[in-house]
Amino acid sequence: MIERASKGPRSDIEPFVRDFDQFYLENYRSVVALVYTLTGSRHGAEDIAQDAFLRAHRQWREVSGYERQDGWVRVVAMNLARSRLRRIGAETRALGRVAGLTRTTFPELEPHNERFWQAVRDLPRRQREVVALHYLEDRPVADVAEILGVAESTIKNSLAQGRRTLARTLEVAL
Repeated sequence: MIERASKGPRSDIEPFVRDFDQFYLENYRSVVALVYTLTGSRHGAEDIAQDAFLRAHRQWREVSGYERQDGWVRVVAMNLARSRLRRIGAETRALGRVAGLTRTTFPELEPHNERFWQAVRDLPRRQREVVALHYLEDRPVADVAEILGVAESTIKNSLAQGRRTLARTLEVAL
């Protein structure tokens, strides 16, 4: 899990603000891309990333002391994305009962990529998150394990299962 680094209290607000601004500038786009991969909604990804960074900003005195602030904000963003997907799933099922709909589509996806990204989003939660962190963000297995708070062997297993499922779904040979 992401641990707190041993840092003393901050007394000067100016470096405090610059630290957060730099953190935001360095991580915002990749957090949006991660959430977009998980949800398929560009606007939703931007909203979720903003919410995650807002939480980081509100708790920056604590978060800035963490060894991996980038991991913390990604965990928050993935948790918010999970909540959003659960809410959308419930709403979709309710609408489906009323209007006969069976699936939510995301119009902002490019048609030639929609099948792939939908296949990624159809993976079980852990596999979806591991695939997104490892391949989209090009993070090593050790980083993904630290961010998600699980063993590296669990990440390797999830990656292998995710690749097999994607290969079957997309009818691609491994």
